[in-house]
This record gives sequence, structure tokens and C-alpha cells, in this order.
Amino acid sequence: MIVKKLKIVALMFLVLSMLVACSAHSTNSDSKNKKRGASNNRELVIATTKDINDMNPHLYAGSMPAQGMVYESLVENTKDGIKPLLAESWEISKDGKVYTFHLRKGVKFHDGEPFNAEAVKKNIDAVQNNAEKHAWIKLSTKIVSCNVIDEYTVELVLSEPYYPTLLELSLTRPYVFMSPKDFTNGGTKDGVKGYHGTGPYVLTEHKVDQYATFEANPNYWGGSPKMKKITFKVLPAGETTFLALQKGEVNFVFTDDRGVDSIDIEAMNQLVDSGNYQLVKSEPMNTKMIVANSSKVDSPVSETAVREAIWYAIDRKTISKDILNGTETVANTLFSSNVPYADVDLKKRGYDLEKAKEILEKAGWTLKEGAEVRTKDGKKLAVKLYYDSNSPSQKAEAEFIQSSLKEIGVELEIIGEESTSIANRRTTGDYDLLFNQTWGLAYDPQSTIADFTSESAYLHTTSGIAEADELYKKIKEVTGSTDEETRKSLYADILTIVHDEAVFIPITNGRITIVAPKNVKGISFKQTQFELPFEQMDVE
Repeated sequence: MIVKKLKIVALMFLVLSMLVACSAHSTNSDSKNKKRGASNNRELVIATTKDINDMNPHLYAGSMPAQGMVYESLVENTKDGIKPLLAESWEISKDGKVYTFHLRKGVKFHDGEPFNAEAVKKNIDAVQNNAEKHAWIKLSTKIVSCNVIDEYTVELVLSEPYYPTLLELSLTRPYVFMSPKDFTNGGTKDGVKGYHGTGPYVLTEHKVDQYATFEANPNYWGGSPKMKKITFKVLPAGETTFLALQKGEVNFVFTDDRGVDSIDIEAMNQLVDSGNYQLVKSEPMNTKMIVANSSKVDSPVSETAVREAIWYAIDRKTISKDILNGTETVANTLFSSNVPYADVDLKKRGYDLEKAKEILEKAGWTLKEGAEVRTKDGKKLAVKLYYDSNSPSQKAEAEFIQSSLKEIGVELEIIGEESTSIANRRTTGDYDLLFNQTWGLAYDPQSTIADFTSESAYLHTTSGIAEADELYKKIKEVTGSTDEETRKSLYADILTIVHDEAVFIPITNGRITIVAPKNVKGISFKQTQFELPFEQMDVE
């Protein structure tokens, strides 16, 4: 009898233990799922491959997605054209040289300072006082003065008509506004004391190379955002970020401002298949491309024939379908046809290895019997391609292109570096080939084309071509043109020159891909690939 009672007690204890274990498991699972989603606290934790860095919007070291949350411009570029933002309305003089803006009243910076015409003037003057830094944006070379008319009216005077004025005023930087109390020595070029804008989010905490936290601005003129907290957490791209998403340590990823993907599409699909996440894609935004240095005279890529052969040797369809899983579409030109002024009839160069070989043979690059690499005048056809080491897809593309070029007798060395290092190479001209991308739908064609003449961008890319002087002349003419038909003709000439010279070798048309908790609603996109309107998001 005692034995029987003991057995019953033991059995009851076992059942009780199982129930407790199941309860604990259920609690842990609920906790994980809650953490994985954007909880009732309305918080997103975003995986990013790099720190937000210096948030001074009048310089260029900071993260554009982060700056876009904190600072605002006078006007906003939308799919329906230029719309009011900090300026409620504006007029343009008949000669196209004077823009008068009527400012929104009652707006305050995050530190409580009033946003008014004086603040606008101080900010624009601060940008203009660092002219060399902003040479890439042609508006900076056109502004003569910024004048205060009254407390809420400001006048921008240009040296000549410049049709992209409103477009360039709408960019994420530099013509955005921060509290004058943050200025150092009356300006911003020597650094700033704080990061107080007028935007929907306020930077509240920042630990370098770890995380940055932004909280909803309770006094935002457009109404305090429903998504109350946004945290950017720095994580290595790839498996680390994937595991962090699985564990719920982060719950949001998207292509960042240098086109770096934190996780590959396979990992994204796995997360979606788990039932906890959603995948949201934008319309095509930009063109991913390989940039060739035409001015590097000691490199084979200084020859048009070599650049054109490389173009023919790249199988874009396979890259789009197999490497990028169809997330990006094949690009045949520098800009997709939906970009203003870019619907131009240009020579199509498809994937054609025999054509590539023929071009190289004709240019004197021969492949001797038993050799794998072509030579010309005793020089090997060897070039280097730099890719962003934080981007799994760029690495995969580089390896695939390396294999393709080997088939036509080109030795391609691929080198992965940090994005800042690659940007520095682009500036100094220390490269043969490197990955890059156009500015994006809201910025083009004018911003990318302006970069053709910029030392910090594509001057080394374009300066070695035969028609460089003619190209630069047409670029100058097009931005000052007030006649629409003349503008179309000039853009057609510009795009034809760089296309024929094959200095920008298009790969795919990119888009933003977001992985977010299923309970996040209101996900949408701006006209750029650099920012997201977090203030429009909410939790179901």
C-alpha cells in the first residue's frame, strides 16, 4: 500500500513538473515573440552595419537615415513633386534668380529655440561658409545671399537661374536646419555642440559603435509620432544580424545609405517563413553599377574597349535572378527610364562573351596559346575591383564577375574594404573598378550627373574620356537652362557620351528591402533610398 501511495505521489510530482515546464516554455516563447515584434511600447530596434557617426547635417560623415529623422528641409521631394515642409509656400522670380519662402509658424527646434527666418539664414550661411566641402552640390555655387525679409519670410538669391534649386534644397543634407545654439564659432564647419533639429525624432542616447536611440519628438509640429522609440544597433552583417533577428535582439533591417545589406535575401525569406516577420519592397530606386576609372592611364580600364568588353561580359540576368533572388531588376543604362530626362535611346549591350572577346582582340589585347590572361605590348590585362566588405551580395557579385571575366582573358582581382575606404579611393582616384550606385529617384539625373565633375565623386571616372570637356560644358548648360526642350536635348547628349564611353557599367536597378515585425503597419517609402518615414509607422 505504501509503495502504491509513493508511486501515486511520484506520478503527481512528474505531471506537476511537466506542467510547470510547459508553462515556463510558453512564457519564454511569448516573451521572445513579444520581443521580436514592435511591442506596445512602439519601439523598433534596427540592425545597422555602422555607427550613426557625426550627426552634423552640414557635413557628410553621419548616417543619412538617422539624420533624416532629426532634421528637415524647407521643401520635400515626393512622388507627386515638390511639396511644402518647413516652408508653407514660395515664389520664384521671373528671371529664376530669387526664391522667396514663407515659413511655417510655431515650429521649434528640439532644444526649444524658435525656427524662423533668422535660423534659416544662419544655417544656409553656415553651409555656404564651407563652400569647398559642398562643391558636389551645384546649388552651393549659385547662392549669392540668404536674406531675412521678416520673421517668417526668407529670400534666397542666386547668381543665375538653376532649375534643380528646389530639388537640391529638399536633400537630406546639407540644406537642413539645426538649432543655432548648437553652432561652434558661429558656424558648423568646425563641428557642433549638439544635434537639435525640428524633425519627428530626437537623439537621446549614443554609444559609439554600439547603438543610438531616438525618441519621438513630443512637440513635433506635425504631431508626435506613434512609433515612440527607434534604436540603431551596430552589428556585423550576415550571420550575427540574422541570429539577432531570430532572438529578437533586433527587429528591423533595411538597405542602408550605402546600399549595404545587413542580411542576404535567403536569410530574409527564412525570417518571413517563420511567421514573425514581413518583407516589404519599394519600387526601383537607383542603379547599382561598376564605376571605371578612365583617368588611370597605367590601368587597362583607361581604354574604352576594355570597359566595353567588361560590360558585355557581365551576365546581369543571373546576378538579378540567382544572386539577388529577383529583388533587383536588370539594368542596361545608367538610369532607368522612369528617371526624369533619362528615357533616351542608347546602344544596348547585353551579355555576349564572344562580342567581348572580339572587342579586346580588335583593341590589341591578344590571348597567346596556353595563356589565361590577355596581353598587349607585354602588359597583362589585369584589373582590380573593390567591393564593400559589409555587403554579402557585393562580394557574391564580385566573385561571379571575376569568373566571367576570366572567360574572356581578363584577370580580375577582387578586394573587399570598408565603405569609407572605398569612398576615399573614389575621391583620390586610387582604383580601377569599384561598386557604386546612383543617387536615387529623388535626386537624379541632376545629382549623379553633377558628380561627374566633382573631385570627391566621379571626376576620375569621367576626366579620362575623349569628350570630357564637351561633357562638362553640357552639364553646366543643362542646369541653367530654363527651356524644357533644350534641357531634354542636353541630357540626351550627356547620357549618350557616358554610355558610349562605358565608364558607368550598370548591373541592376536597386530598391529598398525591409524586414520588419508583422505587427508594424504604415511602412512606406520616401523618394530616396536613404530615409524611411518612421513617423508614419505604428503597431497593430
